[in-house]
Amino acid sequence: MTATPLLSDLTTRAKAKAHSRTHPHPCPCPCPCGADTLTDRPDGTVVRHADTVAKAHAPDTTPTELTARLALAARLPGILLPPLSPTPVDLHGRLVTFWPYGAPVDPEDPDAAPWEEAATLLARLHRTPAPPGLPPMRGPAKAARAIARLRATTPQTLQPATEPVLRAWAALPAWARGQTPAPGTPDPGTPAPGTPDPHPDDGPALTTLCHGDLHLGQLVRHPAPDGPWLLIDVDDLGVGAPAWDLARPAAWYACGLLPPDEWTRFLAAYRTAGGPAVPADGDPWPALDVAARALTVQTAALAIVKATAADRPLDEVQQAVVDACARMGSVPPELTQGHAK
Repeated sequence: MTATPLLSDLTTRAKAKAHSRTHPHPCPCPCPCGADTLTDRPDGTVVRHADTVAKAHAPDTTPTELTARLALAARLPGILLPPLSPTPVDLHGRLVTFWPYGAPVDPEDPDAAPWEEAATLLARLHRTPAPPGLPPMRGPAKAARAIARLRATTPQTLQPATEPVLRAWAALPAWARGQTPAPGTPDPGTPAPGTPDPHPDDGPALTTLCHGDLHLGQLVRHPAPDGPWLLIDVDDLGVGAPAWDLARPAAWYACGLLPPDEWTRFLAAYRTAGGPAVPADGDPWPALDVAARALTVQTAALAIVKATAADRPLDEVQQAVVDACARMGSVPPELTQGHAK
């Protein structure tokens, strides 16, 4: 990892914020508080100092949208981890937010993965009325960005893997590719509440709160180490199709990467908590199929990009996701009624 002015100054900001919360004195050198770089990527840099986390968001983050998402997180402390401040600050042209530290899921203990807790939090989020002005959920936009990265990479050695991924992507409906709003989701031209609907036959506007990027890395215990589980990362939070939040575990299950027992536990907990993304009983797949396909394609695209950058073949898990794309690419999701496996 290469030191950059952003990373260095973000670490300094995190240290100052941490000590403003606890005591006014600077750390001795070497600092006993514990400091880590948790993530350092072009689309997000996250550092921790003691009980405080600072995040530099992606360069294209919109201030008004991020502020709306922060305000929602502050209003839902039992579902989302609340920020330490409701307003982002600028650092080297990047928006920075501050958060309390929470203990993440232990990747070395998969049997303890909080599938039921994740599902219950999602159901509670999906059942919460969306405040006015919240932007759309960004899941489909992230999938489209993954495909753009794949196309820009244009790997020659992995071209056989690329073709089925792009074919599966082309078979998805436009909303799942980020080209149009999700069915029922208000677009930017939608009239304000109270204005007569010029298209009353289109059905009710979908205003379900969605996380937009749900996976086990988006859960922490706060207060650490054994507080309740909460959702983190508001970058993709917004209104949209709630099935997207169930799509990653559904896709893993369909690809054979998530054991049936864990998928069943996740789905049952979501239904028990009254989640609206799937019917209360019966086959959930018609409601999940499109989103699960889209997340499978996104995962496969990023796998190829990473393997190409590392100049190595796909590993077994990555190949399984690409193989799933090859199976799905020839049948449009609108025509699929059964299980994706």
